[in-house]
Formats: sequence, structure tokens, C-alpha cells
Amino acid sequence: MKERRFEDKIVLVTGGNSGIGKATALAFAAEGATVVIAARRENLGNEVVETIKQKGGDAEFIRTDVTEPEQVEALFAAIGERHGRLNHAFNNAGTSVMIRRTANATLEEWDTIMKTNLRGIWLCMKYEIPMIRKEGGGCIVNNSSILGVRCNDGLSIYSAGKHAILGLTKAAALEVAHRKVRVNAVCPGFIETAMSQKIFDHNPAAKDALIFTIPIGRLGKPEEIAGAVLTLCSDDAAFITGKEVVIAGGHGIRP
Repeated sequence: MKERRFEDKIVLVTGGNSGIGKATALAFAAEGATVVIAARRENLGNEVVETIKQKGGDAEFIRTDVTEPEQVEALFAAIGERHGRLNHAFNNAGTSVMIRRTANATLEEWDTIMKTNLRGIWLCMKYEIPMIRKEGGGCIVNNSSILGVRCNDGLSIYSAGKHAILGLTKAAALEVAHRKVRVNAVCPGFIETAMSQKIFDHNPAAKDALIFTIPIGRLGKPEEIAGAVLTLCSDDAAFITGKEVVIAGGHGIRP
């Protein structure tokens, strides 16, 4: 029988309607959590909720754009009204852009990346921290990237935002450790998702080139990131906070 480490827990997953977020929502639900999925695409979000319920789990979808402060505030008001608490959160909602070097990037591209990938996480944490504190502790996991610990040519803005997520994660972890709120980050490498597939569709040779840089010899699976998120939120990681966990199949080991 599958272990149910999150029985009777309320867990938020932003961007939980596809890719890593979807895999994580399904994994939390399979281990007993009531999952709140917050994302923009309502049809996909409702599909994930239906899948969870068909498997005997409990979930709901709340349409939310994390770049909009009013929508983020409404999300947490709804969680408070419907569930009265929050135990864990995975801040996963994010976006990417086409490859663009620093001097060629536009202000619009900068704002799009930073509003979603960085400001969106900060906005969510503003509400998550007091709610989790009120419950006597819990865990927040932020989704950074392998590009939060290294850089790739042409992805300077994306990398800057992902580096900043780690700074925010560590600073927040220091602030709330004494309240038993742990704040960590995952740094996925190259994962097989719909977002990455768009890149491969434009440049089929890119997939083989990426795999060559991964010692394990393949792309990662969303479920493998989900496993790390659940571990960080579990009692098994009760002494881990302010830490980034790189999940990249060995990518980055080579100089």
C-alpha cells in the first residue's frame, strides 16, 4: 500500500495544471493531501482535478494568474474560507522565453519573466508564510532551475530570475525557521514537458544535444521532480531549510 505522508494536509500547487506542477499535484493527492491547484488554464486544471477524484483523491481548481496581486489575494482568501488552513505549498508557476542574449532582450521580455517567475513566487509567499505559521509549521518549495545555479548562453534574463528565486528562498528560510516553516527550492534540469517540447519542435536537434550533456543519458520526468518536492515537504526532510536541490541527471557536473 502506498504511503500516505500527507493525510489531512492542505497543499497548494501553483501551475498545477501541466508538466511538473501536474505531476506534483497528482503525487500529493495520492498520498492523502487535499490539493488546491492554482493556474491560468481552467480546462487543464479541471482535467487534473477530475483525474485526482477518479483515483479517490481530493482536489479543486482555482483560476489564478500569479502576476496579478488581486488574483493571488483572492486565491488565499478562498483557501482560508474553504479549508481554514494551509500546510504546504509548491510555487511552481513559471514561464520561459525564446533564446535571447542580454543586449538583444526587450523590456517586455524582462517584465514577462520577472513578473511570473520571481514576483509571482514572492506574492504567493506573502500569504503562504502566515498561513503555514498559523498551523504550527510546514514547508514551502519554490521551483527554480538548473539555470538558477549556472548560466547558459542566450538565457540571461531567465537565469537571473531563477538565481533570484534561490536568494529569496534562502532569505525567507532564515526569517521563519524559528516558526517551524521550512523554505526550500528545487532546481530541475532538462525535463520532458510540453514547454520543453515546444523548443524541440522548433529545433529537433536540440534534444539530442541536450541529452549529450546529461551523464544519465536522458531527459528527466516530471514525476522525478515531484518526488523531490514531496520529500522536502515530508517529515523526512524536517532538518532541511534554505537549500536548493538540483535534480538534473548529473547535468552540470562536467566543467
